[in-house]
Amino acid sequence: MPQDDFYTKVRAGLPALLRQWRALGQADADRLALILAETARVAKLGEPSKTPDGATLDAWSQSQDGDIPLWAPRTAVFLLNQMPARPLPDSEAEACAWAYCWLRNRTFDNLEDAQRALPAHLQTPLESALAAAWRDQQGLRLV
Repeated sequence: MPQDDFYTKVRAGLPALLRQWRALGQADADRLALILAETARVAKLGEPSKTPDGATLDAWSQSQDGDIPLWAPRTAVFLLNQMPARPLPDSEAEACAWAYCWLRNRTFDNLEDAQRALPAHLQTPLESALAAAWRDQQGLRLV
């Protein structure tokens, strides 16, 4: 997966992360949006300027341009990783978005540590996406 294509896939996969959260969350859209925003604040995954409503969450989950505040999919990954349903990405783009958010949510010294820290059910499905995310992240660091 070329590095320059990785971020395009991430942007395309971000809405899918929110669709997973919408599908697996056990509440209406307004409540799920509130949970997402409050979790972002408490877990320090972002600072939403305001709490979105359900219509906004629905719009983000259907976005075609990937114009979604990053705190929302980062928080969705945080929550999805804790679900007993053990959700998996449904596409390569969603896997790239999941891996990207995983690396943005935590600090790792190396790719192997990032891979081992994933929930067991995600280690194989995210293996190549996580490697691409790692290369992307390392390529952005200044020496």
